Amino acid sequence: MSLDTRLQTKINESYKYCLKNDLNTEYAILIDMSIHSGKKRLFMVNLETSSIVSSGLCSHGCCESVWESDLTANNPTFSNIPESHCSSKGKYRIGKRGYSSWGININYKLHGLEESNSNVYKRIIVLHSWNMVPENELFPQGTPEGWGCPAVSNGHMRKIDSLLKKQKKPVLMWIYD
Repeated sequence: MSLDTRLQTKINESYKYCLKNDLNTEYAILIDMSIHSGKKRLFMVNLETSSIVSSGLCSHGCCESVWESDLTANNPTFSNIPESHCSSKGKYRIGKRGYSSWGININYKLHGLEESNSNVYKRIIVLHSWNMVPENELFPQGTPEGWGCPAVSNGHMRKIDSLLKKQKKPVLMWIYD
């Protein structure tokens, strides 16, 4: 899978950030919210080889829109405010694996590393799967919008989980637009 210049730049920046901040330097998860939610926009990448390991759809928060709609598929709003139901941009450290009521019942706690996402842990924004997120692209429709969590398909979560639970150091996740 070829990389566009924007993704390659984010991979390079991620690698440098991980080196500097004692995070996993082999893998990262990059989520490009400038990409329509009906297209693959979550990229699990190998930082050492600058390659995409896996890619898939990813939901974002509905904010003031209707939950499960796709009204902001091409134009998400972001917030770090509790109860906003918005996603938060920025770099995250993927934390402890836990139980989820959604999808395949696995989630990963997220720790915001920037001012733009400093409240995500107490907002209970986690990485999880959701049955409403399809396995394949559905553009021009968008992925259903949730309450701020980056949610993926069940199949993609199995791939992510398989990789994350093997890592010794925390993995970086970066949501940007």
